[in-house]
Amino acid sequence: MPHRLIRKELRAALLCATCLAASPVAAQDATVDERLDRLEALVEGLIERLDAQQGTLNEQQAETAAAAEAVMAETRALQARQEQLAAQIADPTTHEGRGFKVGNTTFAYTGYVKLDAISQRFSGGDVPSSSILRDFLVPGAIPIGGDPSGFDTDFSARQTRFIFKTETDVGAEHSLNSLIELDFMVTDGGNERVSNSFVPRLRQAYITYDNWLFGQTWSTFQNVGALPDSLDFIGTTPGTVFDRQPMVRYTNGGLQIAVEQPETEITSPAGTRVLPGDDNIPDIIARYNFAGDWGSLSAAGIYRNLRITDDDFGTGSDSAAAYGLSLAGKLKVGSRDDFRFMATAGDGLGRYIGLNIVNDAALDPDGDLDPIFTYSGFGAYRHFWSDKLRSTVAASYFKADNPILLTTDQVTDESWNALANLIWSPVDPLTIGIEYMYAERTLEDGQSGNLQKVQISTQYKF
Repeated sequence: MPHRLIRKELRAALLCATCLAASPVAAQDATVDERLDRLEALVEGLIERLDAQQGTLNEQQAETAAAAEAVMAETRALQARQEQLAAQIADPTTHEGRGFKVGNTTFAYTGYVKLDAISQRFSGGDVPSSSILRDFLVPGAIPIGGDPSGFDTDFSARQTRFIFKTETDVGAEHSLNSLIELDFMVTDGGNERVSNSFVPRLRQAYITYDNWLFGQTWSTFQNVGALPDSLDFIGTTPGTVFDRQPMVRYTNGGLQIAVEQPETEITSPAGTRVLPGDDNIPDIIARYNFAGDWGSLSAAGIYRNLRITDDDFGTGSDSAAAYGLSLAGKLKVGSRDDFRFMATAGDGLGRYIGLNIVNDAALDPDGDLDPIFTYSGFGAYRHFWSDKLRSTVAASYFKADNPILLTTDQVTDESWNALANLIWSPVDPLTIGIEYMYAERTLEDGQSGNLQKVQISTQYKF
């Protein structure tokens, strides 16, 4: 009850009691006033005591509320940390930016261990056990014209990969990071009889400072996020832009602009490959990335300057413009499935497509460069049968418009492949899968060769 109301009620009650007990009014006025003053003082003292008790109670309630809020904050922080740890367990790659700290630099690592068991046969000739064709699909090297081989079986852990990362604190206004990535593919090493040792190779090595990248990584012309979920090293190789090289790249939102290492490849009049090494203008690439609830999409354009000098063929110096466009993406289908694709066309793009199926240009009788036009693409659909089981079916195609009077008819005219797999993840970091692939290469004279491959792989990401 409010203190002012209490005071009024006490005063009225005391006044009534005094009047009932009084003698004649005139004789008792002084006595009544004195009593009222004393009682009013008592009431004010009582009210002050109630106010003091109320203040103490308010302080206690405030302290209790503050303690409760602190407990709630600790509980929320603990819950957030538990959710973060659960997410890291569910997806091991989310901890890539964390690790141990030395000074202002955080060091971290990630990667995977992979075992491949491959059994394959070639219709156009046998392949030595040391050939990279025994490890993954290289469309431009599928044998043609020889006797069919039997099914050859190989076990390999060469695709095992290690990634080392750093992140240095240089203040809130800037970011400074680096990455080094190694594996053991396409390198020299031991034999299958005893050691199976392989030399590590550098895949990626780059520095990022704010929006800038300096070093070796995937070409800006390639959308790595569109690659299919396959057991083969690439999967849809004939229709895929695939290149890693040194560069300087600037990124601003979805826009990327890069200058990348140039390297001209020429088909000689005898049909062989020549690497002049006379390039003086970097490959220039621009790309824009789009993303939304529907998935992601990229559009990229490239300009190249192909160049030779007199010491290459003895026909003088020449240069030619090369260019191309590539559209790639990953589109969501339903709640979990996705469709991935890539379509690329251009003049003088040879070394960027399908692991260099054809060269960039041919040499005409006058010693001038004639860029080779190509177009290619792939499509891949991934379906989740359950939380732990998924499949991908994919196909790709490549076509070259070779000037056969300059290259001979023994160069690759077209190549294609198709694959299907079944991949099981008993726990999130571990996958076990089986994949069947068919691939074919055709020469300009119509001869062709194919491979059939069955691959079983086990991979653990850490």
